[in-house]
Amino acid sequence: MEKIVYLVWGALGEDPREPAARLLEEAAPRLLDLGPRGLSMNLNDAEADVPVAVPWPEDEAPLLAEVSLWLDCYDRREPWEEVLSGHGARRAAYLVTESLYSDYGSNDHAPPRDWPDGKRSPGLLTVTLLERPERLSRADWLAHWHGVQSPVSDAMQPRTRYVRNTVTRALGADAPPYEGIVDEAWPSAAHVTEPDLFYGAGGSPERLLQNQREMFESVRAFLDFDRIRTVTMSEYLLKS
Repeated sequence: MEKIVYLVWGALGEDPREPAARLLEEAAPRLLDLGPRGLSMNLNDAEADVPVAVPWPEDEAPLLAEVSLWLDCYDRREPWEEVLSGHGARRAAYLVTESLYSDYGSNDHAPPRDWPDGKRSPGLLTVTLLERPERLSRADWLAHWHGVQSPVSDAMQPRTRYVRNTVTRALGADAPPYEGIVDEAWPSAAHVTEPDLFYGAGGSPERLLQNQREMFESVRAFLDFDRIRTVTMSEYLLKS
């Protein structure tokens, strides 16, 4: 079984909320009818209208959605892509290896999942697109992301779920050169907008400063800050 992540962008200057909602209303039922092994949609919809520390650039088309499909073989993805072709102004597909680093109920930040497929997950999701800087080899980049950044952030931040998608290869010559796609679930919007909660400082200004420094150094070691793209989204686990 293989996982494909589709990124769907809107038109430049477009409000993403309505076209993102149409993906759930119109595309999701058709995708499910095709019988995938699994399906999820992360949507830039009205319920996810929450600011992030580094806003999406105004001169770049908005990201509407991240659609994840689990298929027996990625070679036979054409029927699903035909459904998605009616949505968004641009799409890119990536064959990925998924690491479910933490899931609902695996830590103290959330109980186990108790809602059915198709219902919006509680809290808020951030989706982050990662480019590997030219200064790092693929091996060194992965070693820091997986071996340093993942445990550092997991120990510090109150994430309820962390899905680490490592790109095996892009399925198209025009896909942006992302090598990682990260889905992070949070208990509430406040956990994304309030630094004390986001960095797990527990009300301590000293710990907040220490954690911010540690996070900054870890991220700087494997990413260029001006190339990171993050957007808040709603998570829909449609077929688990």
